[in-house]
Amino acid sequence: MILLSELELAFNMQQSLFMSIDTGIERYLDPHPGLTAHVDIITGIRRCGKSTCLRQIAKAIDGDVSFFSFEDSRIFGFNAEDFPKLLQVMGGNKKAYFFDEIQDIPGWEIFVRNLHDMGRKVYLTGSNASLLSRELGTRLTGRHINFELYPFSFSEFLKFFSLLPSVDSFKEFLVKGGFPEYLKFGEYTILQQLFKDIIYRDISVRYGVRNVKSLVDIALYLVSNTGKEYTLNRLKNNFNLGSVNTAGEYVGWYEDSYLIFTVPQFSWSAKSMSVNPKKVYTIDTGFAMANSLSFSNDTGRLLENAVFIELMRRKFRINYFKQTRECDFIAFGSRQVEGAYQVCMDLNLDNKNREIEGLIEALDFFELKSGTILTFDQEDKFVISGKEILVIPAWKWMLPNEFNL
Repeated sequence: MILLSELELAFNMQQSLFMSIDTGIERYLDPHPGLTAHVDIITGIRRCGKSTCLRQIAKAIDGDVSFFSFEDSRIFGFNAEDFPKLLQVMGGNKKAYFFDEIQDIPGWEIFVRNLHDMGRKVYLTGSNASLLSRELGTRLTGRHINFELYPFSFSEFLKFFSLLPSVDSFKEFLVKGGFPEYLKFGEYTILQQLFKDIIYRDISVRYGVRNVKSLVDIALYLVSNTGKEYTLNRLKNNFNLGSVNTAGEYVGWYEDSYLIFTVPQFSWSAKSMSVNPKKVYTIDTGFAMANSLSFSNDTGRLLENAVFIELMRRKFRINYFKQTRECDFIAFGSRQVEGAYQVCMDLNLDNKNREIEGLIEALDFFELKSGTILTFDQEDKFVISGKEILVIPAWKWMLPNEFNL
């Protein structure tokens, strides 16, 4: 139980800090801020800019709003019985309510449902997608909208530094990534501390993991092996875990915290998809660079990771394709395959046949007329076996139309 006076003090200080946040470059604004039909959920890894995003929405609403973060150490011990007091100090008739990391409070979904039933507009942010969506799925079925926020894209990176798109600025983006705080101060320790916060605060404490060393070691292994295949059985054996289920739990927790993403090999069989090796990618190339030495001479894997994250931003579901040859990414829309992508630094005599044949095999399998090879700065176009192959520099492919290249 929290005293009303303690809640009031915490809220007033948080509200003051929230309203003073620099809105920065535009990330996401609710196109219909007056509508109350849905609870808006913004999820993403820690420090990717969710609070700034909320501040931008609050500015667009241009009215009386209230913000509260449940990560405030001054409200340790907050429970469901304290929600009525919180609403009292926040005010009961605001244009919108913003809550950060509310998912750690048992019974939070009932409070949010009550606000929604009262006709209040509610925005939630959190760094664990499954905890938010699982509870809202039972209490607010069909009445919530999810939005995933990532670290800066290449175009946002350019705006942040007031740079023009070019090969040089793209190379800088691959090395630095898109975490706003790191880009502002340039200290690798910021990204290294972020890794520790995710492991210790978001995973170890939340799930009661005792073997923290294995939790750290496996996370670093997966980050270091971005773009490569892994299996749960291999993780179990390499790190002496008790079972494959334990390895699966670890990977699931990393994914829920947006530390990594896993990509299955395409198959029409759900069983085959579950047992075949998966590929792993990291949330951000700068984050990978700061927490692993394996990328110092491997820009190709950074490029592949950056392309993957961009496909995720565009809301595709991703598989990789592997038969005789391999195709890096098959991008699925809501109902069908939207594209096939191969990624390499450049096409040359050593890799040309392998890259093209892997792409053609995927195009034939999915009956697609064209495919794309994304390179660092190589551009070309040709037709093979009746299939159009576009070779596009990844830095151009990542840019929105406003850059007019």
